[in-house]
Amino acid sequence: MLFLPPAVRYNAAMSKDLKNLTFEQVERLVADFGGKKFLAKYIFSFIHAHHASRIDDITPLPKDFRRRLTGQGYFISQLETVETFVDPDGTVKFLFAADDGVRFESVLLTDAGEKQRKTLCISSQAGCRMACALCATGRGKFQRNLTAAEIADQVYQAVQHTEKINNIVYMGMGEPFDNYDEVINSARILNHQAGANIGQRHITISTCGIPHTIEKFADEALQVRLAISLHAAGDRKRQRIMPVAAKYPLAELIAAIKTYQQKTHRRVSFEYCMIKNLNDSAADAQSLIGLIKGINAAVNLIEFNPHEGCTFAASARSTIQNFKDILMHAGVETIIRHKRGRKINAACGQLTAKYLNPQNSNQTP
Repeated sequence: MLFLPPAVRYNAAMSKDLKNLTFEQVERLVADFGGKKFLAKYIFSFIHAHHASRIDDITPLPKDFRRRLTGQGYFISQLETVETFVDPDGTVKFLFAADDGVRFESVLLTDAGEKQRKTLCISSQAGCRMACALCATGRGKFQRNLTAAEIADQVYQAVQHTEKINNIVYMGMGEPFDNYDEVINSARILNHQAGANIGQRHITISTCGIPHTIEKFADEALQVRLAISLHAAGDRKRQRIMPVAAKYPLAELIAAIKTYQQKTHRRVSFEYCMIKNLNDSAADAQSLIGLIKGINAAVNLIEFNPHEGCTFAASARSTIQNFKDILMHAGVETIIRHKRGRKINAACGQLTAKYLNPQNSNQTP
């Protein structure tokens, strides 16, 4: 059984960081200061739409109000973009640093076509505690959860590199539901019309499958999409890939997903990384069909991306295609996600923890 102690959280005056507050929290702050309600929109929009980095940059606020905020320790955090990497296929990876020196990465993907869809894969933690064998992030040291401000600011920093970001996926470093409150707050912040105004249906949260948080997520009244990292249709194989599966068996996970769908009527996506001679046989495909029967779902087949220290090998593309054909024949909508960003270690599962500040780290359990 996998035991995970409480995740480390960054508490350095995070409650004083205006970027960390949802619109409703900003409204309460303004009321506490005796200000008029409309001031909340100025604060929120200048931070999340105009990317103000100082309270004095929020010029519609009365000077006295700005002085009072500053005097009581309020501030606006901002990530440092340490380095930007560009792959020949157009994929862009950003290395960010927070105020305490912790580092983490995001990846920008551009889909070809008339609409030029831009998808940003963002991180929710510096490192990860799940230790999935197929993921490079889990092999490094876990440091801490990111704040809602640090999660949202990845979008604001990346948008300077491109005209517009159309989609957000919480599939970078970390397990989003291991940092539940900050992730949900960041999604609300990014969605708010006074800020980045990213539609909820253009936001996807991907989890390794923590049943009680999936059920909790069902009660959030959000239209945000849910993706489940599945990777195997049997407990024994899944535990080889994902240690968390020892704590949360598939029966419990599937029950939580069905509860989620009963409450939300929303489709889910299953992420399935294709690993040679482990989970890629025709029998595995049939097992997957049986497992997700009755669930409104789509399956994303992901090419495995090798990384140092992992003994897994990628399935042949012909094997992946055959796996897809079996699923499609059974009526399961299936998409193959081909490798992108490999030359800059930005492909799925390749975001590394090598940039983490070792002086601030905690060992992965």
